[in-house]
Amino acid sequence: MNDYAARVTPPGWPRQVRPPGAPDWERTAVNWLFDLCPPEYRRHTTLRRHPVLLARMARQHVESAVQAARRGYSTARMELAERVPPQTVEELMRVYEHEGARLVSLTRQVQLVEDALNGVRWRPRL
Repeated sequence: MNDYAARVTPPGWPRQVRPPGAPDWERTAVNWLFDLCPPEYRRHTTLRRHPVLLARMARQHVESAVQAARRGYSTARMELAERVPPQTVEELMRVYEHEGARLVSLTRQVQLVEDALNGVRWRPRL
């Protein structure tokens, strides 16, 4: 495989992470994954030594945030109807929509990095 083919990334690859095969790509992946996780995760040397484990935990963390946003969206109108004005609830709904879309995209990015850490490589398309 030539050098270019070794550095192909699929659509949705996070711009903060260098392509697999590039110098220090795993370091950029680890730093990015840690940024997605609770700060306490940085205390665990096992996650630094085994980036695949870090990717798994980051994916699970982001997936749980997606689930929380979906639950918040589905319950906000009922739970907040008597506490805040309707226009404020609608503003919150737009926040949930925006964050939900961002988190779903982030889930895909984490999955791609996890796949790459597990040895998956992509081929250039013509």
